Amino acid sequence: MSNPVHILGLSGSLRRASLNTALLRAAGELLPADATLEIRPLNDLPFFDEDLEAQGFPPSVQDLHARIAAADALLLAVPEYNYSIAPALKNAIDWASRPYGASVLAGKPAAIFGASIGMGTVRAQLHLRDVAITTNMHVLNQPEIFVGNAAAKFDDQLRLVDEPTRAIVARMLQRLVNWIRAIQSCRPFLESAA
Repeated sequence: MSNPVHILGLSGSLRRASLNTALLRAAGELLPADATLEIRPLNDLPFFDEDLEAQGFPPSVQDLHARIAAADALLLAVPEYNYSIAPALKNAIDWASRPYGASVLAGKPAAIFGASIGMGTVRAQLHLRDVAITTNMHVLNQPEIFVGNAAAKFDDQLRLVDEPTRAIVARMLQRLVNWIRAIQSCRPFLESAA
């Protein structure tokens, strides 16, 4: 049996009662048996600053880099702030994309989803897909998951209780794992052809 697929989850929300972080925790419950999910908070990262980068990556950034490099894929929970990506997530991506030409994001499979008390996170996810092109992340296209009216889909302990949402998250995770397995099976051929 092959090693479990290791997925790193990042939530763009820093709030303790974040619905997006709760969505990541729900994903951890819905994983296929051959996968693991680690959730890495982003509240310890300084704002990206080239002067700070020139002094050497801060320890929290080094930790983020190591965790992304070790992961088989990323699972990005995307809140929408002012019709775009939340600054905490964008900041993490900016740090992970450095140094130029040696990004730990390059070639990394990713899946994105998001929750909102409003209509959903469509615009933020579209913006993130643009960023993924620039950083060379490979985002799973389907299913798209925009959890609108999310407060009604979680209980008082922030457990995802809405069965249709649980089902589509489980389907996305299975597709992500299948996709990663397909990529892994092609690597020996691709490396020998290089």
